[in-house]
Amino acid sequence: MSPLSVRLKQYIAMRRSLGFDMSFAERVLRKFAEFADRERAEHITVALFLRWKEHYGSANNLTWMARLSMVRVFAGWLQGFDARTEVPPRALITSRPRRTRPYIYKDDQIAKIVAEAARLPSSYGLRGWTCSTLFGLIAVTGLRVNEALALDEEDVDLKHGVLTIRRAKNRKSRFVPISPCATGRLWAYRSERNRILGAGRAAFFLLENGERPTDCCARYNFALVCQRIRLRKPQPFNKHGRGPRIHDLRHTFAVGTIMDWYRRGLDPDREMLKLSTYLGHARPEHTYWYIEAIPELLRLACERAERNLAGRESR
Repeated sequence: MSPLSVRLKQYIAMRRSLGFDMSFAERVLRKFAEFADRERAEHITVALFLRWKEHYGSANNLTWMARLSMVRVFAGWLQGFDARTEVPPRALITSRPRRTRPYIYKDDQIAKIVAEAARLPSSYGLRGWTCSTLFGLIAVTGLRVNEALALDEEDVDLKHGVLTIRRAKNRKSRFVPISPCATGRLWAYRSERNRILGAGRAAFFLLENGERPTDCCARYNFALVCQRIRLRKPQPFNKHGRGPRIHDLRHTFAVGTIMDWYRRGLDPDREMLKLSTYLGHARPEHTYWYIEAIPELLRLACERAERNLAGRESR
């Protein structure tokens, strides 16, 4: 194992001890370290990063900006051990920020996802219970996948129907009320999970090995389910392929909620702050983005604006 790989292992452990979710960053940085090993590089340089990008350059610049950010943080930490380490400049890769257009699931598609996830094979059936419950919970609450995976047993109050989100993206905690139907499903999952593994576990969602599912595990199983119901094309070698994402369940929840406001005649400006808080957005404008991202929502917003304008003109 090269010195760079040794330091990476220490770095990952340090970041996790501080409460950071490193499941995705670890996967990216391990690939970078493996490339560095093949290059026989013992420290990070700008040239090393650029060679890595050239070798694996099929992704767009937005993806490489994210990878650059991960390498930069790792390199900054490494400088405390090896002064030869170069921190690649932030401007090394530039791309105009843009959001991926969300895929909005239909109700029957969500039902198929949950049903197919329940059929995922495992020795005692817990894989199917965990994945179907996890995907269903995200669909009806709009939680981020890592927020759902990070739930501990103490965070799930089924007596009062409230989830406590402690590890949100913006590092702020929040309470998320859930419906009686969702509460009943979580009761059933907890009962089956305890039957298979026994009670007294810290994490709420578990696999049959007693471990909390990782982000990569959730995304892999979601991709597999989507391939089985033909939302994604089947892929060789267990690849995820392209198509609707697990995060789009969150987008679908947000869009469905906003569309319901318009159809019921509610004032979106008054309701938006509630939804923004519920979703854990840092600023309300992050929630307003859905209106311009979804054509049907934009049409409803325009129709409402025209009605309001006509009403003022008739006075």
